[in-house]
Amino acid sequence: MSERNSSDHDPAPGDIGEEAAAQREAVGVGSTVAELVAALDAARAETEQSRDRALRAHAEVDNMRRRAQRDVENAHKFALERFANELLPVVDSLEHAVEAARAGGGDGATSAIADGVALSLKLFLDTLARADLVQLDPVGEPFSPKLHQAVSMVESASAEPGSILQVLQKGYTLNGRLVRPAMVIVAKVAAGNPIG
Repeated sequence: MSERNSSDHDPAPGDIGEEAAAQREAVGVGSTVAELVAALDAARAETEQSRDRALRAHAEVDNMRRRAQRDVENAHKFALERFANELLPVVDSLEHAVEAARAGGGDGATSAIADGVALSLKLFLDTLARADLVQLDPVGEPFSPKLHQAVSMVESASAEPGSILQVLQKGYTLNGRLVRPAMVIVAKVAAGNPIG
């Protein structure tokens, strides 16, 4: 009897595959595998979407960081702009003082004062240049509306048409950005001269 019981419970090796297949069919494993494959595909698609969203979020954060860094750099670079605009009339006054003293041609005391003011002006301009505030003195250069403000046009036989004859007020740039345009008088073709 013990032999019979053991043979009833121990299937032959060939029977295992058939028995497992029969059990799978009875339980509906074939349809479950299809459902699992579909669920796996859906999970993979969702994972890919999540990965794509994460990459986009990372790129957006990088862009925001770069934008913020650029804004901070510009703030540092151009923080002096308002202060520079307040100082420019002082530079203009010193320049006019030097011109007036030299034009007066007075005695030695006047000349010494003009030289002292000229040295102060040079020191002041050198200090501004170290802060990247650059003076524009465009006499003889072609007129550029990006850097110059034309006050008037004067006929000139000797100067190239469109070139700057005289600077009434010098312009300034701060780190390459225009702070104040140069106020200029521009040459135009003389009435009697043909162009070219």
